Amino acid sequence: MSMQSQVQDLTEQKHGVPAQFNRVASTYDLLTGLNPGYKKHLLWSAKRLCLEPNARILDLCCGTGLSTAALAEAYPEATIDGVDASQEMIACAKAKSWPSQVRFQLGNAMDLSDCDLAEQYDGILMAYGIRNVPDMDQGLQQVLNRLAPGGRVCFHEYSVADSKRSQWTWRLVSSGIIIPSGLLSGKGTGIYKYLRDSVLDFDGIKAFEQRLLDAGFVNVRTQPMDGWQRGIVHTFIAEKATKE
Repeated sequence: MSMQSQVQDLTEQKHGVPAQFNRVASTYDLLTGLNPGYKKHLLWSAKRLCLEPNARILDLCCGTGLSTAALAEAYPEATIDGVDASQEMIACAKAKSWPSQVRFQLGNAMDLSDCDLAEQYDGILMAYGIRNVPDMDQGLQQVLNRLAPGGRVCFHEYSVADSKRSQWTWRLVSSGIIIPSGLLSGKGTGIYKYLRDSVLDFDGIKAFEQRLLDAGFVNVRTQPMDGWQRGIVHTFIAEKATKE
């Protein structure tokens, strides 16, 4: 398959990601629980937003609510809206116990106009989400539009394109552990094979930082994780310019 065909195939797969997550929703927390540092790193990214205690926060592509739990721990007084395009993932999130100021709803990160959301938020967390939207630049505009002036966004995301070592580690872990674990769960490996390929296709750190700047964000910076995810998972922080 040519490089152009591979990119086109991956783009087409992105449209089916919510349906794929519907299939694995019931075992998603179990599988992520086997990943050392998964919850800790989500908490790191949540805290790196450096928001006020009573902030209004949007958890975009919230999945089963693991990222929402990180936000609720970091900002227990905040109002948090969780949105995801997978109906079954949202159902799993809603089934958990939450403070009254946390709510969830079905929504598409590419078009949030149909969601019952605040007009703008002080902070937005998008964990493992921007890589999955069919049009990344359009998705970034949705995020920018939902940020209040001076607000911050965190993209908690894989990026391995800049490092051969990181690419090698990711191939080893995804093909040797993540994909087989999906098979053992009885839910299939489709979404996990897509995960492997989409991470390898995603921007390098500098390229994604430039994409954020081109989209209109300011004060863009990146912070690392530890453990085997160092050089693989990153906290990308960006801000919306304040009104003059």
